[in-house]
Amino acid sequence: MSKNLRFALPVILFVVMIVFLGFGLFSDPRERDSMALGKPLPPFELPDLYDSNRIYTPQDLTGDVTILNVWGVWCVTCAVELPYLTALREQYGVKFVGLYYDQDLDPDFGTKTLARVRNEVTSMLNRLGNPYQYQIFDVVRDYSLDLGVTGAPEHFLIDRKGHIRLHHIGDINERVWTHKIKPVYDQLIAENNSAVINE
Repeated sequence: MSKNLRFALPVILFVVMIVFLGFGLFSDPRERDSMALGKPLPPFELPDLYDSNRIYTPQDLTGDVTILNVWGVWCVTCAVELPYLTALREQYGVKFVGLYYDQDLDPDFGTKTLARVRNEVTSMLNRLGNPYQYQIFDVVRDYSLDLGVTGAPEHFLIDRKGHIRLHHIGDINERVWTHKIKPVYDQLIAENNSAVINE
């Protein structure tokens, strides 16, 4: 190895490391792209939170524009966004479906009963607003993992064919709705209305 290369190699490695760390330092982890973006919803068969006999599949999330909201009563940010989501449903007819999971049903976290989960959910929604048409119960969080969910709340904007068109990590507030979600939502609603007219 030449003398110049021995001196240059550590400098090159240092510059590469600085660039790599710089990207990590100045990137927003909430803006990462979902691997599910642009793809159909992964397959699932999951019960309704309140009626274990009612089983949902991806087919239930087709035919309309829907926002699938991953949430739980243990999530403080989820509680903060509930009134705003409820206002979007009431004022603009936005269709929200909850994908609910509870950490305390996992034996590693606790021993909460399903009845207690249902009572806690009902109590929170009665206090803060209920934006959901229905709640899919992600019993052991497998489906959240299939979607690439890292926490809650997370939101998946789904078109009428059941494809994920937008993924948002964090709460939906007025700023996020106006600048990030509403433009895509309005486009999908226009596509949906056009498809209905042409059918």
